[in-house]
Amino acid sequence: MHVEKPLIYDLSWTELENWLSAQGEPKFRTQQIWVGLYQNLIADFGEFTTLPRTLRNKLVASFDIFAVTPIKTIYSEDRQATKTLFKLGDGCLIETVLMLYEDRRTACISTQSGCGLGCVFCATGQMGLSRNLSSGEIVAQVLFFARELAKNRDRITNVVFMGMGEPFHNYDHVMKAVNLINDPRGFGLGARRITISTAGIVPKIKAFAEEDLQVNLAISLHTVDTNLRSQLMPINLKHPVAKVLNACKYYVERTHRRVTFEYALIEGVNDSVDDAHALAEQIKGLLCHVNLIPLNPTRKFNQRGSQADKVRTFADVLESRQIPCTIRLRRGIEIGAGCGQLAAEA
Repeated sequence: MHVEKPLIYDLSWTELENWLSAQGEPKFRTQQIWVGLYQNLIADFGEFTTLPRTLRNKLVASFDIFAVTPIKTIYSEDRQATKTLFKLGDGCLIETVLMLYEDRRTACISTQSGCGLGCVFCATGQMGLSRNLSSGEIVAQVLFFARELAKNRDRITNVVFMGMGEPFHNYDHVMKAVNLINDPRGFGLGARRITISTAGIVPKIKAFAEEDLQVNLAISLHTVDTNLRSQLMPINLKHPVAKVLNACKYYVERTHRRVTFEYALIEGVNDSVDDAHALAEQIKGLLCHVNLIPLNPTRKFNQRGSQADKVRTFADVLESRQIPCTIRLRRGIEIGAGCGQLAAEA
């Protein structure tokens, strides 16, 4: 019978140190393995040439290092977006995206295989949920693209938890993954270069405020009309928009950090001048930023994204009300790599 071994990436520094201690290994081996995994991006225990063969054999016998297996990779026409379909150890599928910008290399990573929220405009939500990912499976996506970029002496500059799934429905594993990515002894990505996006899980927004991290928080808002939001995002029935905004106020008061509101503009649905004023009214005085995203197409949602002039008008209204906003630079739309388009289709 095949017994699945734990993933090496699922271990914290302390857990690895304890395991090594139980094997009778000296403490400094922890740092050697940590640097090998997260700085040198080693993906095969056999390549740990700084370790004695006996320890390498123990690692092979005790842990799995192949967390995600790439099945298919596609590139946008301008080669600025790469989408990879991965198979996990149990056959579940996820998609991960690498976006190239002038000064940034952003990995957009998944936290669940599928998603249980059922947002009507989101391809992942249309799939349903298979399962949560472990912290190691989350981190492994980052390391995969880090290795790809390293081939050209390039590196990941930003990680956004905006791929498949609701990160705050997999809270503990996501927080552990954040700590692994951020750990200065290993991968060492600055906390301010990490963003977690949630559809608005109120208790977890408050818990996140208590984490005392410099990690960015983004809220998928899309409308402040509670009836409309419930139609678009069923999670609003459990966590109504008014409570989400109150949790955001708590987050800002507790952390003194800005919150980003993501707003997908849908033609004739949530993109009017009145909608813009309603949004401004609800978030005025809050330390925040609005990211406007013309809705990306998905197969099972037949509404279109707003036209460029409507998007610009919406932005003008927000700016006239002293609400900072940007219009999202779109990448990879034609390969289904844009916001809300990930569907794990082979």
